[in-house]
Amino acid sequence: MLSVLIAVPLVGAFAVYFLPRELSKVLAIGFSLVTLVIAIVVAFRYKVDGGMQLTETHDWMKQFGVHYALGVDGLGLLMVLLAAVLVPIVLIAEWPALDDPTGGGPKVYAAWALALEAFSLAVFCATDVFLFYVVFEATLIPAYFLVGSFGRPGRGRAALKFLLFQLAGGLILLAAVVGLYVASARAGTPTYLISDLAKIHIDTVTERWLFVGFFTAFAIKAPLFPVHTWLADTTEKATPGTSVLLVCVLDKIGTFGMLRFCLGLFPDASRWATPVVVALALISIVYGALLAIGQDDMLRLIGLTSLSHFGLITLGIFAFSSQGGSGAILYMINHGIGTALLFLTAGYLHRRRGTLSIRELSGQERLTPVLAGLFLVGGLATLGLPGLSTFVSEFLVLLSGFQYHWFVGAIAITAVVLAAIYVLWLYQRTFTGPASPVLEADPVASRDLGVREIAAVVPLVVGLLLFGFVPQPLLNVANPMISDLMSHVGVRDPGPTVAGATGSTNDGGGN
Repeated sequence: MLSVLIAVPLVGAFAVYFLPRELSKVLAIGFSLVTLVIAIVVAFRYKVDGGMQLTETHDWMKQFGVHYALGVDGLGLLMVLLAAVLVPIVLIAEWPALDDPTGGGPKVYAAWALALEAFSLAVFCATDVFLFYVVFEATLIPAYFLVGSFGRPGRGRAALKFLLFQLAGGLILLAAVVGLYVASARAGTPTYLISDLAKIHIDTVTERWLFVGFFTAFAIKAPLFPVHTWLADTTEKATPGTSVLLVCVLDKIGTFGMLRFCLGLFPDASRWATPVVVALALISIVYGALLAIGQDDMLRLIGLTSLSHFGLITLGIFAFSSQGGSGAILYMINHGIGTALLFLTAGYLHRRRGTLSIRELSGQERLTPVLAGLFLVGGLATLGLPGLSTFVSEFLVLLSGFQYHWFVGAIAITAVVLAAIYVLWLYQRTFTGPASPVLEADPVASRDLGVREIAAVVPLVVGLLLFGFVPQPLLNVANPMISDLMSHVGVRDPGPTVAGATGSTNDGGGN
C-alpha cells in the first residue's frame, strides 16, 4: 500500500511531463487526488494503538545492510496526510499561475510538484536510514527547480542559496549515516533498519557526535536559528504555491527527523544536548517574530513567521514530555494548514495588485471582502486564536515549556504577543483603510475570489475550525507514538505538585 502511495505521484510526474501540454494541469490534479484517496485508505487501515504498521521490507544492498523498508506510525501517518492534502490544493490554487510565461509552463511546474510529493511521502514512510537519506536528498531536485524556474525576479539566486544550505546539511547527514552504520557493525549486526538500530548500544562519545550530525541537518531543513537564512529569500522569490510545498511539507522533514532519529536513535545524546537545543529554539521563537514585524514584503513576512513557529515545535520536542511531543506533532499539522492558507491568499492578492509590498497595499478589504476574510482566518490561526486548531498545539507546547522551566515558558509565551503584532499590523496596513478611486475602477484589483479560488482554500479553513474544536482525532493518532517514544527515551511526565496541609507535596507520575 505504501509503495503504491509513493509510486502514484511519481508516475504522475512523468505522465504530466511527457503527455500533451493541454492535459498537464488536469492530469496533475487527477494524480494528486488519487494519491489523496490512497492516503485516506492508508489512514483507515491504520490502527490507532501505536507501533509501526503497514510495513514492508525487502533487501536492497544486503551486504551493506540496506533495505527498501517502509512503514508508518502515528507521526508518519499524519505527515503523509498533510502532504497528500496540500498538493492538490496547491495545484488548484495555482491553476492560472501555471501558465506563467516567465517560467517553464504548467507541465514543468506540475511534474516537479508531483515529484516533490512522491519523495516527501517516501521520506515520511522510510524505516531504513539509508533509504531515508536517499529520498531526503532527492527532495532537493524538484524543490530547486520549483524555486528557480517559477516566481519573482531574483528566484535563481534564492534557489541557489536554498540548494547550498540543503546540500551542506545533506553532506553532514551522510557522514552521520555512515557513522551510524559503523556503530551498528561494531555492535555485531551491520544494518540501517531503524527498528534494529534503536536496540543497539552506542558509546557516549559516538552517540553525541552522531546526534550532532543528524540534528544539524534537520535544523537546516526545519529551519532553526542560526541556519535559517535561506528561508526568507526562498519564500519571497518563489511562487506562493511553491512556498506552501517547501514550508508546509518539505520543512516538516526537519522536525519529523528530530522525533524519528534524534530522539529515537540517540536518546541519551538528545537529553545531553537539550539545553543548547532549547536555547536555539527560544532564539528562533523571538528572533523570527521580531524579523517578521519589520518586513515590507508579505511573502517574506509569512516565511519568517515560520522560523518562530518551528522554534516552538522544536521546543515541544525537546521539552521531553507527552504534552510537548503531542503538541509538536499537532503544531506540525496545524502550522501546515494555517500557513498554507496565508501563502495562497497572499498569492491571490498578488495576482490582483501586482505587488506584495505592504507599503503599496491598503483598502483591499472593501474591494475583495472574501479574500480579506480568508486571509484574516489564516492570520488568526497563525497567532493562535482560541477556536482555531493552532491554539491547541500552541497551548500544549507552551505548557511543556513551563514544565521544563518557568523561564523557558516565559520566553516562549512572548511568541503569542509578537504574533498578534505582526499579524494584526499586517492586516491593518494591507486590507483596512480607504481604497483609492483608481483601484475601485480597476477590474482586476477589485475582483473578489472566484469559485475555483475559494474551493481551493475552503478545505484549509474547515481543517482549522474542525481541529480547533475537535483535536482529539489527531491526538488519538499522535499520543501512542509519543508515549512509546518517551518510554524509549526514559522520560516520565512530571506529575502535578499540590501543597498539603503540612507543606508536603504529592508528585504523581505521568499520563
